[in-house]
Amino acid sequence: MVSGMTAHDNPESVAPDAPAAAAAAAAAIDSALESTFDAARFLASLPARPGVYVFYQLDGKALYVGKASNLKARVASYFRASNPNPKTRLMVAKIHRAEIQQTATESEALLLENNLIKNKRPRYNISLRDDKSFPYIRLNARAEFPRFSFYRGRRARPDSYYGPYPSAAAVREMLAQLHKIFRLRQCTDAFFRNRSRPCLQYQIQRCSAPCVGRISRDDYRDDVRQAQAMLAGRDSALSDELAGKMEQAAAALDYEAAARHRDRIALIQRARGSQSATAGRADADVVAVAVDAGVACFGVLSIRHGRNLGARFQVRGNPLDLQPAALLEAFLPQNYLGDSSAQAPAEILVSEKITGRDSLQAALATENKRVAIKYHCRAHRARWLDAARINTADHLRAHLEQRDQVDAQRHALVDLLALDEAPARIECFDISHTMGERAVGACVAFDSQGPVKSDYRRYNIADIAPGDDTAALRQTLLRRYRRMLEEDGKCPDLILIDGGKGQLRAAAEALEELQLLGQVALVAVAKGRARRVGEEQLHVFGRARALAPGRSSPGLRLIQRVRDEAHRFAITGHRKRRAKARSTSPLQHIEGIGEKRRRNLLRRFGGLREIARAGVDDLANTPGISPALAERIYRQLHD
Repeated sequence: MVSGMTAHDNPESVAPDAPAAAAAAAAAIDSALESTFDAARFLASLPARPGVYVFYQLDGKALYVGKASNLKARVASYFRASNPNPKTRLMVAKIHRAEIQQTATESEALLLENNLIKNKRPRYNISLRDDKSFPYIRLNARAEFPRFSFYRGRRARPDSYYGPYPSAAAVREMLAQLHKIFRLRQCTDAFFRNRSRPCLQYQIQRCSAPCVGRISRDDYRDDVRQAQAMLAGRDSALSDELAGKMEQAAAALDYEAAARHRDRIALIQRARGSQSATAGRADADVVAVAVDAGVACFGVLSIRHGRNLGARFQVRGNPLDLQPAALLEAFLPQNYLGDSSAQAPAEILVSEKITGRDSLQAALATENKRVAIKYHCRAHRARWLDAARINTADHLRAHLEQRDQVDAQRHALVDLLALDEAPARIECFDISHTMGERAVGACVAFDSQGPVKSDYRRYNIADIAPGDDTAALRQTLLRRYRRMLEEDGKCPDLILIDGGKGQLRAAAEALEELQLLGQVALVAVAKGRARRVGEEQLHVFGRARALAPGRSSPGLRLIQRVRDEAHRFAITGHRKRRAKARSTSPLQHIEGIGEKRRRNLLRRFGGLREIARAGVDDLANTPGISPALAERIYRQLHD
């Protein structure tokens, strides 16, 4: 079965209308007659064994990677004259070279195919793997007063991990419930160690203040144990335990403790109801696919311990017009195999019947766990599948509606900005800083589908006067497009600048230096005199007068959306850079100053400000600080 596919390619560019696709395919096939690729000779050499095949185009880049239980039969199907799919015929016409790798089993072929798709990123394969790993809840069991926290990354012992969760929002919702029910600490270790009185979380009853001894270590550990039971799906047993404690407290006339247990039981029951706890302690992923208009949407509903944790969705182009079953068979190995993939639960329920189920089950199985992939389901599992199908179809419908809206707005820019055609790619730049401190330049990219987050970039600005936005903008554009030219990257059709005439002039100078001025439309987006949304003024390079489209303009709405996204991205980067700088001591960057010497300096002088005021001789009198090192410290702090 053919598997795989990529997210870099614009689905619109590889999925034209049927008549246009047929014409393009016919023209490409005619030109392929002169190709050096001898398909008949290649097919004659193929074995009837499992393996992986790779098609390459003339420049050496991979076109497509696929797996097969029988290489000879599967690869031959691409070259049949009766192949009805014009997009497949178009891809075949581009083949310049082909390779195969035999494997012992179909499961090994599945693993090899998954690795090759990840490494070669072929044009006609859909890349279904997210860049981010899946989020977990982590418990740092080594701490005296353990803390539950959001975690994304490689899992390591002895910490405990709960998940994976379908989204960061699902993790934060669960953490909020844990803090509300069990009053566990949320703060970092550094904050926890330096408290002399309870913080606000204690006042609003979201923490029991272990930092200042308001709860004993044993009682806190018991709360942690109860929280672990809730995360593991043992809600009923936990409620029964708390009910017993409530009765004991009431019998002992400790009505205050009985009321606490009663309230905790009520909160647990409320949390269980909000997460649709059903079917005991079942662990399952429910995977559905919906296809329309050359686009595929994949939805994964996560069920852990019988609790619905929510769903996540991915929308990708379908460059070969594959059927839902083939798309699903491509999605499963990319989602569950590999270091950064999701951990497969005991059951995976699928909305389509797939042919490679046995080999995929064998590849997903481990020494301690077997994974069952099911299509025919009954009772609550059938309801889960129906919910996944409905939500996935709704998500795809909303995506297509948004795409159509963005497409209409792109075409509205033609009249608004007097462009030759609707811009296929828009990039927007913004600069963020606080009184000139730690300036960050940001660039976001949009195409016909919306944001292209893989092409977002941030630039730490250096060697300019603090607060000089035009110099920062010029540096950002030079760095962005110099690299684009060096790496033969994608050039935008429209560049937006958050600012006025000064920023427009600086951007034009940068583009002129790179010989791009005149090739790309350049517009600065100013907020207008009243700085109200909808009253922005557009300064178009080459025009004397600014445009004021008004809040009803669809083109302006797209510009506002891109500009706001650039602003958000720039502010986020600046805040991270500023926080990192403020949490790092300048002493850490001085050669020869380690943890012990830094501690000696702080103990002797009381703080960084006093260290900076000290002379070289005073610094040299600190234990462990030589005269040469004291000179280096003094020079570093004053230069």
